[in-house]
Amino acid sequence: MSADDARVEELRRRKAQAIAGGGQARVSAQHSKGKLTARERLDLLLDDGSFMEVDPLVEHRCRDFDMDRNVIPGDGVVCGHGTIGGKIVYCFAQDFTVYGGSLGEMHGLKICKILDMALKTGSPVIGLNDSGGARIQEGVASLGSYAEIFFRNVRASGVIPQISVIMGPCAGGAVYSPAITDFVIMVDGTSHMFITGPEVIKTVTNEEVSFEDLGGASTHATKSGVTHFTAVDDEEALELTRELISMLPSNNLQKAPVLPTRDSIDRTCDKLQSLVPDNPKEPYDIIVAIEETVDDGAFLEVQSEYAMNIVVGFARLGGHTIGVVANQPNFLAGCLDIDASIKAARFVRFCDSFNIPLLTFVDVPGFLPGASQEWGGTLFRSAKLLYAYAEATVPKLTVITRKAYGGAYDVMSSKHIRGDYNVAWPSAQLAVMGAEGAVQIIHRRRIASSGNPEQERERLVDDYEDTFANPYRAASLGYLDDVIQPSETRSVMAKALGALLEKEEVRPARKHGNIPL
Repeated sequence: MSADDARVEELRRRKAQAIAGGGQARVSAQHSKGKLTARERLDLLLDDGSFMEVDPLVEHRCRDFDMDRNVIPGDGVVCGHGTIGGKIVYCFAQDFTVYGGSLGEMHGLKICKILDMALKTGSPVIGLNDSGGARIQEGVASLGSYAEIFFRNVRASGVIPQISVIMGPCAGGAVYSPAITDFVIMVDGTSHMFITGPEVIKTVTNEEVSFEDLGGASTHATKSGVTHFTAVDDEEALELTRELISMLPSNNLQKAPVLPTRDSIDRTCDKLQSLVPDNPKEPYDIIVAIEETVDDGAFLEVQSEYAMNIVVGFARLGGHTIGVVANQPNFLAGCLDIDASIKAARFVRFCDSFNIPLLTFVDVPGFLPGASQEWGGTLFRSAKLLYAYAEATVPKLTVITRKAYGGAYDVMSSKHIRGDYNVAWPSAQLAVMGAEGAVQIIHRRRIASSGNPEQERERLVDDYEDTFANPYRAASLGYLDDVIQPSETRSVMAKALGALLEKEEVRPARKHGNIPL
């Protein structure tokens, strides 16, 4: 064998070792848990044949605890770039078959290189997380690489979309990187996220909790709101990631993507004519209004199981990607509370960061009352949503379907915090509060001194409703740009969006605002 042949053979051997990962036994163990390997995941995530690997031959340099006897090229993470629907993305996939996917110094620096390249090229970055956490044998060097990743996540925030897909364990310091990124996708039954595990919790607080109850996908989807999407398996998680990427621009300098549609913007929404019940206390499903309005009825809901009194997600209108925010009368009557305000504020800020116009449907009776809300800090937590809408400079379209009461009216992309095009349906009611509560405050003495208090109260309620239980007072003051038939919603909103696409709004120069965190 010539020297050149020997060199080529050595290269092939090293590449094969990197591709083999932890070996067939560990690959089989991964499959037995219903999980794909890192390379299988990247094959499903990216367009066929588009993946180009970076740093496949990197090795750890730890010499303690006999680590020098166990060196596998790649160091437990597969990094590189490829395309999704033709769009360049950077990605990394932790390999649980190699050192349990644990993050050591070089493993972390490989991820840092990918984050740096994504930021330099203005490309989205996707992390497929499946890791036992910090590599204990490497001590502070492992912690240092974690911090380097966190720093880059923060630097890239609002510049390029960052998506974290949790496809196995993600514990301790490892959770902070997904927490900083824009979207978290978890796989039900096989993924877990927590800062301290069940054993530590039992030791410190004497609480007994399972892995699944503490940090499983269902827990984070319904209780903590940490995850934005839950998938049934690896394949669905990766398909969700591809769909999400298709809705987003590659960076903050690009406009939102446009996808041609055969759904005419002049299509009437006949279902909406009878959507809002005559009884103002009766609920209805606001998602019907969303799906009737957007292109082809396609709506990608975000955090669908968390803070369900508000709905957020992505859709298209006239081909243009939009973000949708809507009060949901089916849950808590659509009241704003702490969790709903934070959920919507985060979503609004993401859309504004990446030039995605906002469409808001309003049916809100106010803020949820209660001592737990007040003690939980609703005063400044609900102000996050107000801040987010007021800060946003993207086109903002607002449709008031029914109730718009009190401060919640102001918060929900009202004209006063610079909604660009605000309309209402004839069923809209814009007032400080509902008729019964208002009459009880304003006319308490008159009712009490009346010969027939109940009859007088009903008369005053009717008078109040005649005055405020309609959108025309607000329209006469210019607080609404128009009152429209529900069936016209799609047409009116699509045309308004088309007129606002080139909107520019300059704000005072500053380092950054001080959002009420």
